[in-house]
Amino acid sequence: MKTYTILCPTDFSECSLNAIEYAAKIGEEKGATLILFHVPDQEDYEKLFPGNQLSESLQTAQRKLKRLVETVREESLDKGLSECKGILQEGKTVSSILDFSEREKVDLIIMGTEGINEVKKNYIGTKSSKVVLKAACDVFIIPRKVFFKAPRKLVYATDYLEEDKLAIQKVIELAKYYEAEVDVVHVSTRVKIIDKAQHLLMMEELIPFVNYEKINFVLKSYRDEPGLGLENYLITAKGDILFTLSRKKSWFEQLFTKNLSKKMSYFINKPLYVVKTL
Repeated sequence: MKTYTILCPTDFSECSLNAIEYAAKIGEEKGATLILFHVPDQEDYEKLFPGNQLSESLQTAQRKLKRLVETVREESLDKGLSECKGILQEGKTVSSILDFSEREKVDLIIMGTEGINEVKKNYIGTKSSKVVLKAACDVFIIPRKVFFKAPRKLVYATDYLEEDKLAIQKVIELAKYYEAEVDVVHVSTRVKIIDKAQHLLMMEELIPFVNYEKINFVLKSYRDEPGLGLENYLITAKGDILFTLSRKKSWFEQLFTKNLSKKMSYFINKPLYVVKTL
């Protein structure tokens, strides 16, 4: 049986180090193999290792990667993580991550994002959003200022798709490990009769299907875009992680359009788990 595999890209920034912490903790829960993956980038190296030649920067990166692997092994191997290894691969960052994840049949990519830039324009990190949109496996995005803590509430954004039933199973699996609460939330610009009917139907079908007591079903209306309504709900309900299913005709596609992503800010402090495989 194939070991569950997590790929965690790192550029040694604070942003990616937080993602490694999440990756190690999820890896402990799943008994996974964790791969720390570094793609050399000349522009990034000039910022990370000023004054170094490329060859010196590569050697420095190899040492940093080795130390990270050793640290994760010391912290997590005796807590359930199966293995941790580091891989340095030259190429374009996004395409290298995507190609490697498909070739090695990775189950989950966990990576960091800046969330918003220094001048507060509120946009989703370019590299992370491209990976989310194009990856064949699940992707878990960790904002720069978020440090790991055992989640107490997981929020699943539903658009009443049939596939939601299978996607929610992944949420329940993580919730059971941490004994966390799960909110299944649908947000629309105006609650219609059809929304209420679909909401009741989902409750009737899911409650016996998931067999988990700590699950709540929430129907919310928000006058602006659903994405902003979700942001508002996450803040008021104190959700720790937002889960969504990547499927066409869902609000997920709207989430990564320029106009909406510029308005959103929850990537500053809320991780996003995108379910891509069922």
